[in-house]
Amino acid sequence: MRYKKTITFSLILGTVVMLSAFMPQQEPKQEPKATNLKVLPKNISHDDLDKVMDGFKLALGVKCNYCHSPRKDNPKKLDFASDENPKKEIARDMMRMTNKINKKYFHEKDKEGN
Repeated sequence: MRYKKTITFSLILGTVVMLSAFMPQQEPKQEPKATNLKVLPKNISHDDLDKVMDGFKLALGVKCNYCHSPRKDNPKKLDFASDENPKKEIARDMMRMTNKINKKYFHEKDKEGN
């Protein structure tokens, strides 16, 4: 009698394990890929991009819609890739200017104290 229970339990467990192999696997969640990046690196992570944008937003005391235009299909959401708002190009120019100044006057060896 005890062997029948063990065999039955083993068969049920084996069936469950075998069937689980055919279950659809969830794919890892893909980060939304940023588009239309002209100054920031194209391979920047979503989290790093958010940190940069949040830094600008806090430093300027503005909201995202200061540089980003609303979507055409849903004006309550922003179209981050759009270049319609001229302030976005001004921000890019300022980033380019800062990069140029940093490259010219602040060299890597200076960071290390040499």
